[in-house]
Formats: sequence, structure tokens, C-alpha cells
Amino acid sequence: MTSIGAMADDRPLRLVDPEDGQFDLSSYLLEHKGALPVPFVITEPAVGYGLGVGLLFFSESIAESEARAKSLGQERIPPNITFVGGAYTQNGTWAGALGHFHTWDGDRYRYLGGIAKVDANLDYFGNANQARAYSLQGTGLLQQLLVRIGNTHWFAGPRYIYFDSNAVFKFGQTPGDLVGQGRNQRISAASLVVDYDSRDNIFYPSRGVYAELEAQFAREGIGSTQNYDMYAARGYTWLPIAKTLILGLRADTRFSSGDVPFYVQPYVDLRGVKKARYQDRNAISTEVELRWDFRPRWSLLGFTGVGKAYGRQSFDDAPNIVSAGVGFRYLIARKLGLAIGMDFAHSKDQNAVYVQVGSAWR
Repeated sequence: MTSIGAMADDRPLRLVDPEDGQFDLSSYLLEHKGALPVPFVITEPAVGYGLGVGLLFFSESIAESEARAKSLGQERIPPNITFVGGAYTQNGTWAGALGHFHTWDGDRYRYLGGIAKVDANLDYFGNANQARAYSLQGTGLLQQLLVRIGNTHWFAGPRYIYFDSNAVFKFGQTPGDLVGQGRNQRISAASLVVDYDSRDNIFYPSRGVYAELEAQFAREGIGSTQNYDMYAARGYTWLPIAKTLILGLRADTRFSSGDVPFYVQPYVDLRGVKKARYQDRNAISTEVELRWDFRPRWSLLGFTGVGKAYGRQSFDDAPNIVSAGVGFRYLIARKLGLAIGMDFAHSKDQNAVYVQVGSAWR
């Protein structure tokens, strides 16, 4: 068997699972501690294809965190992780980020924080359905602290985001009616977040529910150049309907009021649809996915979805945006339930390919 290093007790890390003889990264990921390089591929149509690389720094291995959780009589406790990385795409978009995830008291408290710098080349379509190129440059900050409610799957707590941006339209295409364009625009928004998570696996679930509710308020009093409110609700569920068939259902809704910057307006979020292609004051996206685990490590997917962005247009007048596609996954780390693969999706006038790590639903 192939060895890629040694664990703390000098046992070799192996790339083959002794249970089925297949290529597998479970041993490496479970026992890894310290810096882990993670290359990734960007396939989002809004910015074009690109590449990125990150470094994940683990405070302890996943195996050590599982042993610690077991000693406390608890479910798996995620290790503390620090991330640093960057990416570049074919249309000249680039970004760099630094982040940290930390838990305390047996996963009762979860902290997530990060800072990022972005220089993106994007298109704004609006209700006129006309692509207008713009550049979005800025520095963003995220701070979040969630607290588990009792011994349940519920978490709640505050979230804060700050984004100091320059949003400038190119080639004389500047619209006169958009909020948030120009230089020195700032978003400063505080949120109340409620999460529910009963998934059997955070990477590639076969059963369970994930849901999040968020009420966000941006105000001049805390540093924002615009005042607006954003209310969001999203939920995913996975239902086993046979031994090898998993039905997935997804709903994602966002509603806004006030002076929302154009580049953070709600949009239809579906595979096969360019991000922010269909934007308005409010947006709804729904998706259904059927997964067939036809081999112990291999799965085939079929999915379809429909969405609508409305507000300036009435709900009835706004077009229905439909997408559909197929995909596959390979279970690359059996003990972690981690799968990788690709999705191929289509919507009106758009084809897209996505490299996926686990579920497409985040």
C-alpha cells in the first residue's frame, strides 16, 4: 500500500482503504494535524474558471477531537481550524482570505471569524436584462458567535459583517438608479442568526435537516452608508426513500427593504444559473435532487430547480428561472463520509460545470 507520511505513533498513513481496497483519504484526514494544503478549482460562470489554494491549520486531528468528544459522552466535536488562502479566475477576479473557526465547552459555543480582500469583475443585469460590467473592490470582515440551545440541535447568536467597497461600472454603462455604486461605500450590518442541524454528516448527508434563519440590519449608526433590512431563510433536508436512493429538498428565500446596495440584492441561486444573474428586492430558489448510490463509493445525481426574483417587478410578472442537471460523486474518505465529484447543469442560454466537494448545498 502507498504511504504518504507517518502518524504520531509512526504508523504509516495510507491511501488505500483496507476494508475495500479502494483509493481513500480517511487515514490521512483523520490523523492529520498541523498545516494541510488544499488546492481547489473555481467553476462559477459569473467569474469564469479559476484556481485557488488554501492552508488549513488544525489544532488537533479529527481523530483526536472524536476521542475527546467520546470521553465527554458527546457527538463529534469539530477541531479548531485556521484558514489562509487565495484564488484567481480567468476574467481577472482575485481574492485572498484569512479565517478561524473555534469551539468551546464541548461544542456548546461556536465562533467563526474572517477577513478578506476581493477584486472582482462582474456583470449586473437588473430588470432590463442587459449585462453591464462593473468592478467590485473591497475589504470585508465577518464575526459570528453561536451558542447551542440546551442539548438540542439548535444554535443561536449574533453575526456581524463589514464591507468597505468600491463598485464602479465600466465603459460608460453606469445606471442612474442603483444604490451602492461608486467609491467608498460601506456595509455594516448586524444579524441575529438561528441554526438547526441534524444532518448525519456535514459533508455529504444521507438523512437529516439543516436550516438557518437570519434577520440582518444595516444602519448608519454602526458605520453603514446605507440603511436596509434583509431577512433570509434556507433549509435543506435529505430523505432516504430506499436503501440506495436519497431524496434531497432545498428552499432558499431572501427578502429585503430599504436602500440595499445593488451587488448584495437577493438573487436566484441555482446550479446552472450564473450567480446574481437574476436579482431584485426579493428572491426564492427551490431545488430537488435524487441521488442513487449505485456502488458503495459511487453515486449518480439528477436535479432540477426553479427560482424567481421579484420586487420591482411583481411576483406574477417576474419570470420563472428553471435549471436542471446531472452529477456524480466518489466517496474519497469513507470514515468521514466525504465525497467529491462534478455537476453538469443547464438553464436558459447557460451551461455550467461545477467541481463539488460533498453536497452542492452549503
